[in-house]
Amino acid sequence: MSHTLSTLAYLVASILFILALKGLSHPSTSRRGNLMGMVGMGIAILATLAVPGMRLGGIGLILSGLLIGGTIGAVIARRIQMTSLPQLVAAFHSLVGLAAVFVAASALYAPQSFGIGVPGDIHAQSLVEMSLGLAIGAITFSGSVIAFAKLDGRMSGAPILFKGQHMLNAALGVLLLLLIAVFVATGGPAWLFWLIALLSFGLGFLLIIPIGGADMPVVVSMLNSYSGWAAAGIGFTIGNLLLIVTGALVGASGAILSYIMCKGMNRSILNVLLGGFGAEAGGAPAGGGAAQPARPVKSGSPEDAAYIMKNAGKVIIVPGYGMAVAQAQQVVREMADLLKKEGATVEYAIHPVAGRMPGHMNVLLAEANVPYDEVHELEEINPEFAEADVAYVIGANDVTNPAAKTDKASPIYGMPILDVDRAKTVFFVKRGMSSGYAGVENELFFRDNTMMLFGDAKKVTQQIVQALQK
Repeated sequence: MSHTLSTLAYLVASILFILALKGLSHPSTSRRGNLMGMVGMGIAILATLAVPGMRLGGIGLILSGLLIGGTIGAVIARRIQMTSLPQLVAAFHSLVGLAAVFVAASALYAPQSFGIGVPGDIHAQSLVEMSLGLAIGAITFSGSVIAFAKLDGRMSGAPILFKGQHMLNAALGVLLLLLIAVFVATGGPAWLFWLIALLSFGLGFLLIIPIGGADMPVVVSMLNSYSGWAAAGIGFTIGNLLLIVTGALVGASGAILSYIMCKGMNRSILNVLLGGFGAEAGGAPAGGGAAQPARPVKSGSPEDAAYIMKNAGKVIIVPGYGMAVAQAQQVVREMADLLKKEGATVEYAIHPVAGRMPGHMNVLLAEANVPYDEVHELEEINPEFAEADVAYVIGANDVTNPAAKTDKASPIYGMPILDVDRAKTVFFVKRGMSSGYAGVENELFFRDNTMMLFGDAKKVTQQIVQALQK
């Protein structure tokens, strides 16, 4: 294949990737978006295999990598539970970052293969691109490993804080920039390359450990952005136009999504970039707060809930991570179908940060074949809660807490929430009275119009279904 045809193939693949992102912006077009992305990647792989100068040995290595990686990926994809999707995404981000480190090392030791110079005499521009791709890739790798460990329960989800943490991170960031400048100025010595890599690995670790479980959706999104910029930086180094375009697409889309998530959680985008979200040593950790005095709540039975919902004209279902853990999405849809047969209007309310990653609840509901037109985001569904006879909250805690509007001392103050407290009756399905990831007691539990349904989300909903069928 000539350079012209190769560039044209990369252009077609880039357009398909852009259309894939466009398709993924809405559930109804997400399948088409995924298909376009797969076709684009297929074209990209074929074009890479056919570039001028590609040797048979190189083609064999690429195909071997595709076979091994594709097999491992297929096995993982078939076995992974939907509740484990966030940590899987974090793990995949770590691999993208590590790949960027390896490609940067390849460019350092064999620059002639990429047309950027010879060992000991690499173009200054390429050294800048290489070092930036190396640093971002290493930060992405170690940060993603910590995010995976926290999401998977292999380490505590609570923030790990110590005095002077932010000053240390800032000092390491400045030192990293200075080392990159020296690396470029001195022609790219190997020892300095690996010192930059080591410092970046450490910085990625320190940036993520102060972040608590409540903020993990933003972390996953931001790490996605980091992995894209790492790929783009390495794309410049090796002169691969498609890698530059796709890396920029992932980096930009991840950054935009992170900004949207920050607005949804009342967080500062600067704090996301620096790590720790402004948390200070000695502050209240996310994921667990101090014990609160016992306060009276109203609890009911699934039969009580079924009776009230059967006579309701409008029901809004609010899914959260508790639904994901219990794998209750199928029975929730079954309950909704029965309510619709009774003449009720049923809708679903999704908070931007419900679950542990962006779109987590949307994916679960799509898996249960919930109609797309019944699923609504926060802005469009909030005005409807005042008209709802019932709000059925299944495991969504912090995103329904009225304290976000009233308690200025609360760590979630200012965060946009779902106005479930405005419904005539609120059924809150929960195993117990524990706080959410933010470590804040939910004021909704104690409202006069709230009835707690204690138990496993799936079992409680199944009992409601059985009562409705009677």
